[in-house]
Amino acid sequence: MNKSIKRSLPTDTPFARLPFGGLTSNVLRVIAVMLMVTDHIWATYMSFGNWMTYLGRLAFPIFAFQLAEGFLHTSDVKRYAKRLFLFALVSEIPFDLFCVSTWLNPFHQNVMFTLLLGLFAIMTIDNAKKNRKPKNIVVSILLLGAIFVAAYFGFVDYGIWGVATVLVFYLLRDFPFAWIAQLVSMVVIHVFLFEGQVFSLELFGRTFEISTQGFAVFSLVPIWLYNGKKGRPSKVMQYGSYAFYPVHMIVLYLIKHFA
Repeated sequence: MNKSIKRSLPTDTPFARLPFGGLTSNVLRVIAVMLMVTDHIWATYMSFGNWMTYLGRLAFPIFAFQLAEGFLHTSDVKRYAKRLFLFALVSEIPFDLFCVSTWLNPFHQNVMFTLLLGLFAIMTIDNAKKNRKPKNIVVSILLLGAIFVAAYFGFVDYGIWGVATVLVFYLLRDFPFAWIAQLVSMVVIHVFLFEGQVFSLELFGRTFEISTQGFAVFSLVPIWLYNGKKGRPSKVMQYGSYAFYPVHMIVLYLIKHFA
């Protein structure tokens, strides 16, 4: 596979003609990690305000976008999946300690499993596109259904809508006005379909309750600034971002309970 990374988004994205070079994949990764940490600091009761979790809502869609890009540019998708699975396993105990202060929580699995299922969904659709025989398409549809069932009953972070977010960035790519379809899809998924925390907004004498997860829509701003380039090659950046996930949760857990 050609490892050169072409521009991921069409040139008519809202920010395509800004007078600077855009954001590389490495910069997007750093932004997502910083947003995630901001949210997790808020979750450990070291909060300076709910704005921290509002910012944190932007992290997952950026990771989902990068996963879709990673699939399209990796030279070995099976190795990519194995790496995700390994770090999902390594991260589970730190995730459970961080979330509920127990070593094992079967009712909530870390986001690496969500991304792994998203990768499986992409692989399934890609296989169906390459082999369009009726039998293969039926099998692919069944496998895709099984992936969403696994996301729902496996209690992965962000659930089925997390997997759907990954697919948004895989399916809505490289065609005119793709950014509009991305915006509509993100609003539908993260504003209307997600359940969870809400915040109140008063307008014209009325109070509206809006999903906190709706802030995820603003992740499209840095995503639309992506310039299609990876940035300086670095194994430290590549593997360090995976390792940072379990390590920072252990650190926050220790600070919360023993500092």
